[in-house]
Amino acid sequence: MNAQTERLTLSGPVGAIEALRDQPVELAGAPRGVAIVAHPHPLFGGTMDNKVVQTLARAFVQSGWTTVRFNFRGVGATEGAHDNGAGELEDLLAVIGQVAPQGPIALSGFSFGSFVTSHAVERLHGTRDIEQVVFVGTAASRFTVAPIAQELHERTLIVHGEADDTVPLSSVMDWARPQILPVTVVPGGGHFFHGQLPLLKGLVLRHLRSGALSP
Repeated sequence: MNAQTERLTLSGPVGAIEALRDQPVELAGAPRGVAIVAHPHPLFGGTMDNKVVQTLARAFVQSGWTTVRFNFRGVGATEGAHDNGAGELEDLLAVIGQVAPQGPIALSGFSFGSFVTSHAVERLHGTRDIEQVVFVGTAASRFTVAPIAQELHERTLIVHGEADDTVPLSSVMDWARPQILPVTVVPGGGHFFHGQLPLLKGLVLRHLRSGALSP
């Protein structure tokens, strides 16, 4: 992402996990916490270098968060084989345990990454200080996405493209409706937000900065 990006090799349940860490620059004081961003489906080319994932990471860094992206099992230099979400959840939890063993965390994911992250939020809620949750292109039509606890709703941003032909907006609304969880819809936006990544980044920045101003 920049010259200061640090390459990490973490320990996962089935071997090494490849990760990248970025620190906020020109920050007065300590970082707000550690943000972890999960990438889209490994079997369809998803990696930690995906443009939406990088956009999310940049937004978190600019908002004062130390930010970590990583490759799920079987992707890049991360060992193991794809496990349909169950093993990937264990990968994510292992990353969190090593890069953010304590203190505030933010959990974010794109597409398949949102599905996996939703279960990490469910698992960790009540035991960790989850300050922010950001999902983009939530894969609600293809996987069982965990609900977001009511007390986390004000800290949660769900962004979806109106014209997403990979994950229909209707499936995300069906997931969000019983929770009365707001969804931010980008008019004309597709799954990968081609031509709209600056807009996506701006939405995430606005959410994160409004959270920073909250008492």
